[in-house]
Amino acid sequence: MNMLNPEQIPDRVPAVWGDRIPARNKNFTGRDALLTEVRRSLRTSTRAAVLPQALHGQGGVGKTQLAVEYLWRFRGAYDLVSWIPADQVDLVRGALAALAPRLGLPAGGVVGTEEAAASVREALQRGEPYANWLLVFDNADQPEGIMDFIPHGGPGHVLITSRNNGWSAAAETVSVNVFTREESLAFLSKRLMRNVDPAGADRLADELGDLPLALDQAAAFQLQSGISVDEYIERLAAETRNLLKQGKATEYPLSVTGAWQLSVRQVEDRVPEAAEMLRCCAFFGPDPIPRDLFRRGNRTADIDHMRHILSDTILLSRALAELGRFALVGVDSDAGTVQVHRLIQALVRDSLDEPQRQEFRREVHLLLAEGAPADPEDTTKWRSFADLVPHVGPSRLAESRDPRVRAFAINIVRYLYHIGNYQLARTYADDFLDRWTAASGPRDPDVLRLRRHLGNVLWQLGEYEASRTSNEVTLALMREVFGPDDEETLRVTNSYGGNLRAAGEFHAAREQDALSRAAHERVMGETSPATLRVINNLAIDYVLLSDYTTGRRLHELAYLLQSSADTGVGKRDMLDSWNSLARVVRLSGDYTAACDLGEEAYSYGRRELGVEHPVTVLTAKDLSIARRRAGDLEGALELAREAYERADKLFGGDNPLTMSAAVALANALRRLGDFAAAFTLARDTSARYERVYGPGHPFTHGCSTNLALIYRHRGDAPRARELDEIALRGLTERLGEDHEYTFTAAINLAGDLAAQGRTREACELGEGVLERTRAFFGEDHFLSLAVAVNLVLDRRAHGAHAEADALHKDTFARYERTMPSGNPDRTQAQSGDRIDWDFDPPML
Repeated sequence: MNMLNPEQIPDRVPAVWGDRIPARNKNFTGRDALLTEVRRSLRTSTRAAVLPQALHGQGGVGKTQLAVEYLWRFRGAYDLVSWIPADQVDLVRGALAALAPRLGLPAGGVVGTEEAAASVREALQRGEPYANWLLVFDNADQPEGIMDFIPHGGPGHVLITSRNNGWSAAAETVSVNVFTREESLAFLSKRLMRNVDPAGADRLADELGDLPLALDQAAAFQLQSGISVDEYIERLAAETRNLLKQGKATEYPLSVTGAWQLSVRQVEDRVPEAAEMLRCCAFFGPDPIPRDLFRRGNRTADIDHMRHILSDTILLSRALAELGRFALVGVDSDAGTVQVHRLIQALVRDSLDEPQRQEFRREVHLLLAEGAPADPEDTTKWRSFADLVPHVGPSRLAESRDPRVRAFAINIVRYLYHIGNYQLARTYADDFLDRWTAASGPRDPDVLRLRRHLGNVLWQLGEYEASRTSNEVTLALMREVFGPDDEETLRVTNSYGGNLRAAGEFHAAREQDALSRAAHERVMGETSPATLRVINNLAIDYVLLSDYTTGRRLHELAYLLQSSADTGVGKRDMLDSWNSLARVVRLSGDYTAACDLGEEAYSYGRRELGVEHPVTVLTAKDLSIARRRAGDLEGALELAREAYERADKLFGGDNPLTMSAAVALANALRRLGDFAAAFTLARDTSARYERVYGPGHPFTHGCSTNLALIYRHRGDAPRARELDEIALRGLTERLGEDHEYTFTAAINLAGDLAAQGRTREACELGEGVLERTRAFFGEDHFLSLAVAVNLVLDRRAHGAHAEADALHKDTFARYERTMPSGNPDRTQAQSGDRIDWDFDPPML
């Protein structure tokens, strides 16, 4: 039995053995004391179930290999083992979510990655269905980024590898140092597959500072070259002297640098192209590099260093294999990737002079640009873009002035926008814009194109004023540089319509979008994808002005043309158009059709974009409102809660999507009689709307009317009246008397007056609103009928029974003529209760 296995651990494979478990290192040597310490700490520490164990140490000391050996050696003690690469924080959630089906939980494709990951974490914390589990988070150098994904308080174990000593505040740390001298000697003997001269091996270990990665490369060099340990030491000494003569500045000991250079020179002697390949890889990020980039790079005309390699498939494979034999790169044939340790990358870059660095960096930029998919809106290419994102920052892509590279950089921003990662899109766009403007000036075409996309990102983040300011500058510059009819210029005019809507300037937005539509049709054609986006936005303008007939016609036109288009229409745009049509159908009073359309759209969003995509979440929110209007209050509440929780997790409380979902949830809670929960959420959201949109925005006033409803139902009619009076004045000033939002505030204010016994005033207000709604929407419109129902109640309370009876007879005759039995509006009218009218702000 293994000396480290006194627990009588069975020799078996866990029931769940993760897909990404690294192969066992046949050359693993020593570390017995560390393995014993880790195992004992995990088993016996009173804090082991609460805090993870973090293996901490410098690059190259073998933290990952220690973790790999631990899970292989002790795997029989666990029922579940999973390896989670944590160097890319954005991918940790997905790796954890991938365990959901193995735990009998809904998969991420069904419930969303965020929810699946959370359910896995919670199940592990409960120990269901496995109490003995081990999660390994490898290269977790950002503690704050992954702490939320780590199960706490459960019966299992968490093991972390990291160079960041910041884990000491959140984990029990185990320091991993270089090999002991005995371990170094044993490792060299095992790696070289022969007994080595102890004295020579001791000198070699001393020269390399017992660093495992350096020893591995030294042994690989000797195996491939056939030289002895003594010869290697001589070469290493000469290499170090040369480095000292050159006055090289490196972040690693010169002996380690010398060992690395010996390996590179040996590779260069055998396959010169392999060294060039390594230098190229050093300017990517430390994450896996898609091998296809090198295959596709063959079509790039001005790649000099790499051209002869990229154009020869056999030579490329030989170069990578040679680098792998000398432990300079890791080649994963199954995944189709190449990966270089960050320490080796740093050494390679440090070995080059600045002109060489610039040249290799330029070629890496071109490889990324030429190897990337062309269309970031194509969902089938999103995985390819995701593989490239980790290399954008490390390669210093923002420094390039090449138009092809800048086009790729803009596409990265577009990709992040289309998948809904607005914050990262904004981070990259800001960096690119600062550097490009400094290098090329504010009128540079690439700068202007980037500015357009940044304006859209800011708008989605709810930074409306910043978006408007940016777009105004961009539009003015584009008209000068590109001309007023250039496609880029026209696209900014479309974005500017959104800025006007966000500012509450609905009439100005309609005028802007009408002009934009005419220009788009003249320049691009009536059915171009860009024109259809303008038509969809113009429809939103009409809906915001309560012209649902025109809005519905335009939304249906946009949806039909987009759904029948062969190319150019992304799935994000398709879902947005589909959901917009469902929304205007609901606002027109056809709740059943709105639910049917919304269900179809929501299924499409979940299938094509995923449940956590912002437009899918928006569709869920709007569907919850349609369900509520149709009388399915429980279904509405469930979906509203899901939409709100997802939006809040993705973007935080002050994002427009989160805020609108919060309104939908508060309204559902109020309709179900949970006034306490509804009040808390409505009050918080109302304050957020005032902060984000401003105190005079129509949406802010609309949220106040929702809050007023709850005040009245809680018995505080005076406070409700105060809020509704302010909202009615503000909406009248901003939108005029003939607008649904204004009608809504007046309807609710009449209810406040009635609740205070001020029936004469309630009747006077109700009669005025009835006259205006009938004139604006028609006598049979559901809102006109709701106003009439309330006025009947107020007339009776005021003693005007004859007038009340006459209006009652007329109103219910209209209900019977226009609405089938069971219609929720008709049912509510027949209940004899007052009809309140709540507000649901749309996304703009």
